[in-house]
Amino acid sequence: MSIFHSMNTSASALTAQRLRMDVISSNMANIDTTRGKMVDGEWQPYRRKTVTYQPKEGQFSSVLDAAMGKQVKGSAGYGVTVSSIKEDTETPFKLVFDPSHPDANDEGYVEMPNVDPLREMIDLMSATRSYEANVTVLNANKSMLMKALEIGK
Repeated sequence: MSIFHSMNTSASALTAQRLRMDVISSNMANIDTTRGKMVDGEWQPYRRKTVTYQPKEGQFSSVLDAAMGKQVKGSAGYGVTVSSIKEDTETPFKLVFDPSHPDANDEGYVEMPNVDPLREMIDLMSATRSYEANVTVLNANKSMLMKALEIGK
């Protein structure tokens, strides 16, 4: 195990949380986009996107086994990576009555994106806090390594 594994773990988390914040920003920017994607010859509103994570290598059990010395190879996972960015297909589009809108249907309703600004702000706060926590861990690790180097003087 290298002394830099904890730094690499925090760095991967920083990268993943930054991407999550980018996706949330994209959701907020497209909150009024009624023509997001063409499906079956018709425009559909923008669909909210979500980020899914997975361990960089292996699962928790492999990390535990490696820590207990049960594995010969160092296959323990260090960090996180984004496995996919998916569209939220479960949440329905919002119907807004606006007969003057160019995308209004025959009844005068417009399908609006399934983006909830409150949910997005909560997700953004969560991502920001996770990012800050990983910066704190990175700084603490750097400080410990610097103290270890001072011992050798």
